[in-house]
Amino acid sequence: MNRLGRKDETLIEMASATDGEESNGPLFENISTTDSELPGNSEGLSTTETTLLISDLQGNTGRRFNLFLKRRLRIDKRHQSKDSIFFRDGVRQIDFVLSYVDDPNKEGEKKVERRREFENNLEKAGLELETEDKKESENGKTYFVKVHAPWEVLTTYAEVLNIKVPIKENDIPCAVENPLDCMTQPFRLPENVMHPEPDYFTAPFSKERQELYLIHEEQTFFSPSVRNRIVYYILSRCPYGTEEGKKKFGIKRLLNNGTYTAAYPLHDCQYWKKSNHPKCDNERYTLYREWARFIQFYKEQPLDLIRKYYGERIGIYFAWLGFYTEMLFVAAVVGFVCFLYGAFTMNENMSSQEICDPNIGGDIIMCPLCDKKCDYWRLNSTCESSQYSHLFDNVATLFFAIFMGIWVTLFLEFWKRRQARLEYEWDLIDFEEEQQQLQLRPEYEAKCTQKRKNPVTQEMEPYLPLTSQAVRFCISGTTVLFWISLIIASMIAVIVYRLAVYAAFASLMEDAQTPTPIRRLLTPQLATSVTASFLNFIIIMILNFLYERIAIWITDMEIPRTHFEYENRLTMKMFLFQFVNYYSSCFYVAFFKGKFAGYPSSYTYMFNTWRNEECDPAGCLIELTTQLTIIMAGKQIWGNVQEAVVPWIWNWWGRRRARSNPENLYSRWEQDHDLQTFGPMGLFYEYLEMVIQFGFITLFVASFPLAPLLALMNNILEIRVDSWKLTTQFRRPVAAKAHSIGIWQEILNGMAVLSVVTNAFIVAFTSDMIPRLVYYYAYYTDPNSPMSGYINSSLSIFQTSDFHEANKPEHSTEDFDTCRYRDYRYPPDHERKYTHTMQFWHILAAKMAFIIIMEHVVFVVKFFIAWMIPDVPSEVKAKIKREKYLTQKILHEYELNKLRQKLCERRTYANMEKEVIASEGRVELAEVM
Repeated sequence: MNRLGRKDETLIEMASATDGEESNGPLFENISTTDSELPGNSEGLSTTETTLLISDLQGNTGRRFNLFLKRRLRIDKRHQSKDSIFFRDGVRQIDFVLSYVDDPNKEGEKKVERRREFENNLEKAGLELETEDKKESENGKTYFVKVHAPWEVLTTYAEVLNIKVPIKENDIPCAVENPLDCMTQPFRLPENVMHPEPDYFTAPFSKERQELYLIHEEQTFFSPSVRNRIVYYILSRCPYGTEEGKKKFGIKRLLNNGTYTAAYPLHDCQYWKKSNHPKCDNERYTLYREWARFIQFYKEQPLDLIRKYYGERIGIYFAWLGFYTEMLFVAAVVGFVCFLYGAFTMNENMSSQEICDPNIGGDIIMCPLCDKKCDYWRLNSTCESSQYSHLFDNVATLFFAIFMGIWVTLFLEFWKRRQARLEYEWDLIDFEEEQQQLQLRPEYEAKCTQKRKNPVTQEMEPYLPLTSQAVRFCISGTTVLFWISLIIASMIAVIVYRLAVYAAFASLMEDAQTPTPIRRLLTPQLATSVTASFLNFIIIMILNFLYERIAIWITDMEIPRTHFEYENRLTMKMFLFQFVNYYSSCFYVAFFKGKFAGYPSSYTYMFNTWRNEECDPAGCLIELTTQLTIIMAGKQIWGNVQEAVVPWIWNWWGRRRARSNPENLYSRWEQDHDLQTFGPMGLFYEYLEMVIQFGFITLFVASFPLAPLLALMNNILEIRVDSWKLTTQFRRPVAAKAHSIGIWQEILNGMAVLSVVTNAFIVAFTSDMIPRLVYYYAYYTDPNSPMSGYINSSLSIFQTSDFHEANKPEHSTEDFDTCRYRDYRYPPDHERKYTHTMQFWHILAAKMAFIIIMEHVVFVVKFFIAWMIPDVPSEVKAKIKREKYLTQKILHEYELNKLRQKLCERRTYANMEKEVIASEGRVELAEVM
């Protein structure tokens, strides 16, 4: 390694020394003059550097440099491009890049000292560094430190991290080809894309057994994702000094305090074209061509290549998202068929026929829907809305609600099986996630000053006292409750808006100047519901934006001990908030609206001011459908815009000047530096978005059978948007292992159980299904047409003379003796005037019975299916056992051969013979087992 001031200085160092400039970098230089003079093993000089050398260097020194420059300029142009993932020698691969800028403030000297200490310690750990001077950067301000992990470092930490490596090609025969595979051929990708590597039996790496592993070439034995994972492991634990009596370490802290501005692994090439370097695999280009373009939306995902390039954690996410989308196809088809049933039977719906009939609905005078400003109205004015309500409120709704309860179980159970296959194929069977989860967070170690002995390791470690934990949890819980209360308050504000503007819409609709088509299609209830839904969506987005910051702040304040605890706590806080934020308005429309409205002369009022709103005569289900559609579709559209357009704009803005420069001056590390950062919480937001969508298509699917279809179309786009932004707009994330989707699995299970309850209540209390069935079987008046007269039966009679002065219409065009309202109450001439009829109690009993029966039936079927379907397929179990057996056998044979070699060399005698006998016994025992 060359230092500043040495005889064999690099060009950058000599130029800096000649200029007499002082800078903070480069601190280290790994390139030698010998390497630089070899053609093809160095980079060409930039225009700035060339001019600097020719103009500034005089005399003998200048002539020597000019000769050296001529040798550099004779190098083949192909080797002058900086769009490379290798050091200047063209051999050592760049595994990680650190960037920093000079700080003219008082903190600058301290940062220089931190960097010097940190990089010294990285070298002591065995890493090799090479620094690019700021003059070589596009903005002339940024230094780039390139990090390379040599073979010795990789093998050492591969053993520490228990990384599995190949020992033998897999000899288990592949599954028998399916005759129907030819039908799926158009949806398949090329074999080299789907399976970029052969299938091997693997074993944890050990430096003592290197000859056992299939090491064809040391430079390519560990994949780039494994290499950057190892380097990041070192970076995150490397010390950089002592401050305020505390030992400081880790790249994360250096990024937080501004010592470094970025730390990231490199993409292997540009996404739109292949690299010219023969050793580059061009996996990013392949992913973009075969996966990240929307034109490939109908193709399967190259999960093995995704896992190889980005690591198992991101691979598991895309595997789950793809499987979820495949299962949505079935739900979308069934939901669309149910919707078509409603469309084809719309004209046969007796309820809407009676409402639209001028002799029935036209003669029914309805009571005013608001106090004073609303007038009496005729039932047939809601003709169109009642017809559209039948699209979603029909017999198929009941079937679809039950079907979705079973579909959710099938989805979760089949995903467990798919996940088990991936665990086997990706060598995650024995993945000890607990070890990584138990690693202390640097923030925890920094903020916890008290120490105690760990009963397991018998070492002193920091801990947070119980009293401090209790105080922090109280503050955290109070904050979460405050924000949930804020959501409820905002929902009440939207309800008040609905009640306040309803009168305005009612008077507007009754105005003679309002066009007739609008009055026919847009009822006051629907107009209020649509505008309130849009207002609620805007409030949801604002609260989401604010709460995300609050949730991270209070989770940091709790000081979770491990990364696993941190993610789980933040996940639960965010999900709880999002659950209340997105679903509260839907719960209101489904279970509260119109249920506590009262009846004429005895209406109920919110805050004694606003009269509670009523449902449409055709039911509240159409309003729930409207609410669900606006919030779900709006969230999906906004999410895709936020995920795709915003990163693209930021990247375009950051790279607009660099694109005007020659490509060979725009280095690979600078190109990636200008991209957006895919932080450790990147996947968290992706999962959260999909889980919220999962709630929409399960919790309220009985009101909107087309919800799975909307989700399917969104997810087809979502897969390509996520892949596109990850491949083209973000820096390459640090590879991380994961064998499951984590706590999200438990959240999905909880929502699956809750969805059975909510859909049962929606069918019973929000739709008109149960009242129609009760009328059909118990209260019909015409045996030839059992549903005729249902509308008249569902409307009670009120005598207008019983109105209070506060309820009477101010400007009524006609005087009526009676009006009708939606309820089951005795007429004014009955001895039990305005009390509930027996039909009301029969309907209520039928609703409760339906809820109990539906829940029990669906739950029994769910648990039976879950019991019938094993979590791990039998063939996967067999393969796991076979691989463990063969791996054990190979390792035993290896040990036996090693011992025999030692015997041949006569290093030991009696003891060695005993070891050989014991090893042979182990091999025989393994074969018997």
